[in-house]
Amino acid sequence: MSGARRRSVRAVPQPHVAAIWRYPVKSLQGESLAAGQLDGDGLRGDRGWGIRDATTGRILTGRRQPQLLLAAATLAEDGQPAIVLPDGTLLHGAGAATDAALSEWLGAPVTLAAAAGESGGRAEFFADATDDTSAAVEWTMPPGRFVDALALLVLSTASLRTAAGLYPGGDWNVRRFRPNVLVDIDGDGWPEDGWCGATVGVGDAEIVPQAPCVRCTMVTRPQPDIERDLDIYRTVARHHAGNFGVWTAVATPGTVRTGDAVTPPA
Repeated sequence: MSGARRRSVRAVPQPHVAAIWRYPVKSLQGESLAAGQLDGDGLRGDRGWGIRDATTGRILTGRRQPQLLLAAATLAEDGQPAIVLPDGTLLHGAGAATDAALSEWLGAPVTLAAAAGESGGRAEFFADATDDTSAAVEWTMPPGRFVDALALLVLSTASLRTAAGLYPGGDWNVRRFRPNVLVDIDGDGWPEDGWCGATVGVGDAEIVPQAPCVRCTMVTRPQPDIERDLDIYRTVARHHAGNFGVWTAVATPGTVRTGDAVTPPA
């Protein structure tokens, strides 16, 4: 048409699963998966184990024991965790040898404990996420897994971009935030907050985000190739009430793969 201008319309990419992480042992580094099974109580094999303080009975976390984040765990074929300590020592499964090695590493008597059959593990966090000398507050985790609150933690790339824009000097490596599912979604803002209470399709499964995840000192802790940074937490606290990602329930179990389409509520 004479004089008419053609407008190019950029297609908005379909949100999709960018990454899946499983953490077989609470607060240790986990493993990136190409695919995972979402059961009714969460990602299969996730946080099925924890390191228990033999004196207090509490499950240790990186809040109280930051060095936990320097070790790593994967799930072996027999369903037991394979743990690699910072010095390269390899531990396999629960038992006296594993408990002795963990106790020597942490400098206190501990045991590798299974979450199965637990009525709810006890753990602690600091009242002030930027001050390790502040009061320690105990809470009880849900039964059956050593998760902080709900089955899954879901985070979007939009939230990561938004936070990074607010504090460009920070290292917003997604590993700081330990999500189970990272959703690649266009734009900025905090889109997953708006999914709470609605059903979201993810691969063969359906999930229902329940509430924003209120962050704590864990996101400030050093990890392999990630430095300690209190301003990561301060940025999220200042600009988004400390929330980052959403705690999520599984409505319909199924398999989730990287690249799978994610269908947020309209």
